[in-house]
Amino acid sequence: MLKIGIIGGSGLDDPKILENSRDWEVKTPYGATSSLLKLGEIAGVEVALIARHGREHTVPPTQVNYRANIWALKDWGATHILATTAVGSLRAEIGRGHLVVLDQFIDFTRHRFSSFYESFEAGKNGHTPMADPFDEKLRDLFIAGCRDLSLTHHPRGTVVTIEGPRFSTRAESHMFRAWGADVINMSIAPEAALARELGLPYGAVAMSTDYDCWKADEEPVTHEAVLKVFAQNAHNVTNLLVEVIKKIKAVYQLSS
Repeated sequence: MLKIGIIGGSGLDDPKILENSRDWEVKTPYGATSSLLKLGEIAGVEVALIARHGREHTVPPTQVNYRANIWALKDWGATHILATTAVGSLRAEIGRGHLVVLDQFIDFTRHRFSSFYESFEAGKNGHTPMADPFDEKLRDLFIAGCRDLSLTHHPRGTVVTIEGPRFSTRAESHMFRAWGADVINMSIAPEAALARELGLPYGAVAMSTDYDCWKADEEPVTHEAVLKVFAQNAHNVTNLLVEVIKKIKAVYQLSS
């Protein structure tokens, strides 16, 4: 049965997109989730929404219980996970409000649980392949959705996930650019890896809100500036999620 989990990033977790919504609390072996799951339907598909940073944005990036969030969606029965995230652009061509369908990550975090494996069973290991961390079929549907909705987007991009909650120094921002990162955020790397460990197809779309601090002719990023771009463009991400869920439903029905 098709069931889709949505992990909403800062300002991108609007429960109003759900029909027949209700709260659901799930206990996990890893503690509490960032928020209660908001269950409902989109286009006739069962959906569970988690606000990554809590519904009032009270959970800093390092304190997000990524393992509990992913485990809860798996326990609920999710067959796919769609994630949204706000990012800073590390490339001049990725402007404010542009969407990026992520295809690679660089994990620059230091203090997070990025695996469910705390030990290996005899004869088994948890060395999970991660060459292509984002599900290609979901990526294709995100790209198709962007095209159908005429949204300015980039069909691929590498995100570097930093610890936060502080923003980068200029030196760090230039270093990430030299490493080949296209955008920067504080959440996606652990999530994508954990979803892969549980065998859940995971796709993510990023909304660019700023230019971090590498661009000399731009003001360095501030939280206030990020929120302003949210307000102007969050509806694009919401519309895209609905469109992608419709496409997943169509594909699922054809294959079943």
